[in-house]
Amino acid sequence: MEKYDELFISIRRIIRAIDLRSKKLSKEAGITGPQLLILQELERMEGITAKDVSTNVHLSQATVTSILDRLEAKHYIKRVRSDSDRRRIALYLTEEGIQTLSNAPQPIEDSFVEKFSALKDWQQYQLLSSVEQIADMMGASEIDAAPVLNIGELTTTEQAEK
Repeated sequence: MEKYDELFISIRRIIRAIDLRSKKLSKEAGITGPQLLILQELERMEGITAKDVSTNVHLSQATVTSILDRLEAKHYIKRVRSDSDRRRIALYLTEEGIQTLSNAPQPIEDSFVEKFSALKDWQQYQLLSSVEQIADMMGASEIDAAPVLNIGELTTTEQAEK
């Protein structure tokens, strides 16, 4: 077997693990990985703006706005316009959002971070460099991505800016 075949098998295993986790999250909590990430950010920073959410979770404002619209439609969040500055809209979790967040399964990232953190610094840098190079080789450099493992909607930077 060629080395690139072994690499493709490993990549497929990673994709499969992420897909299974995404399906579990969707089935158990009714939300996607990026939705979970945003709910967690709203729990962490009550009254935050969409722009700040975008910055903190490393997703474009267009992507975050779309996710916020879906979360609002499910009554998981509410948008509150400021009395002092009508341009500022603060975001808050609703009771339904808090409940959904508490029922969500533990993210796959948690166990990964624990294992990754146990590696020596040079091993972490080596892994990061290798995965970045693979992403580059696969033309994935322009795909908008948050630090959450999820299979779902992907938006390139160009698409998000339209």
